[in-house]
Amino acid sequence: MKIAFFSSKPYDKTFFEAENKNYGFELNFYETHLGPHIVNAIEDEQAVCVFVNDKVNRQVIEILAKKGVKIIALRCAGFNNVDLEAAKEFGIKVCRVPAYSPEAVAEHTMAMLLTLNRKTHKAYNRVREQNFALNGLLGFNLFQKTIGIVGTGKIGKAFINIAKGFGCKIIAYDLYPDQELMNNGVEYVELDKLFKSSDIISLHCPLTPENHYMINQETIAMMKDGVTIINTSRGGLINTHEAIESLKNHKIGYLGIDVYEQEEKLFFKDLSAEIIQDDMIQRLMSFPNVLVTAHQAFFTQEALEQISEITMRSISEIKEKGSTDEVVML
Repeated sequence: MKIAFFSSKPYDKTFFEAENKNYGFELNFYETHLGPHIVNAIEDEQAVCVFVNDKVNRQVIEILAKKGVKIIALRCAGFNNVDLEAAKEFGIKVCRVPAYSPEAVAEHTMAMLLTLNRKTHKAYNRVREQNFALNGLLGFNLFQKTIGIVGTGKIGKAFINIAKGFGCKIIAYDLYPDQELMNNGVEYVELDKLFKSSDIISLHCPLTPENHYMINQETIAMMKDGVTIINTSRGGLINTHEAIESLKNHKIGYLGIDVYEQEEKLFFKDLSAEIIQDDMIQRLMSFPNVLVTAHQAFFTQEALEQISEITMRSISEIKEKGSTDEVVML
């Protein structure tokens, strides 16, 4: 079997080639993302492996099917960038990696929260310039603060365990409450109450049509003045323009994002010598109380090992048996 990898980086090649020693597939790596502009480059691959910013719409899927592709493998958990109905119509199986080291994302979430709060990134730069003053570095205790968790799947659950270690009060919202979390003192509340009651809000839910722009002018108005918002889930959960307005009027006290609604034009690229045309991300990065990381929450040794192992196993099982536990149900 031949597999075409899109949006691939050197680390993808390293981990997938190491895992491929167990399978012997032919792997072809493309740095460009998959979309209408590149899909015709596929020759005789039977599977494509895509990432979060690849655009696998109906047009792309139709061409993939004509070229004999039978599997679309997402090396990520989310699948909102794939037209599942079109895949079903053209007989292409779609699989994903629903859980890979949730601790990796959860730990990065806490790292962002601590960085914003205790301003360690600013302190690091100051000390390197022999500036040992503390003015402007004042933070706050996480102890006894209320953290609202939106989404209590594996990542949300891992972050809850970390936050409880800091002595935080946890409230949560999820369409499917977790009984184990409730038994351990986590209070599930309606989303409006979570927005109103939380000192810190952390997003850990998938992006769906129903929750697109769930953080917007109306919901931000419900929140406490100076609220902290952390998003390591999907960029489309936050209306960036309205978040910027709320930063300007100090309604949002701190904002940490590892994802961005227009990240496909920016993230995973070195643009240090270019003029960035995205005015919103430039405005965001101008705020001293905003921290942006480039979709790196997943980026640990353990996570990449699990992603490559699950992806390759899923492709092999679909090839041999026609299905796998990781197939996205249609």
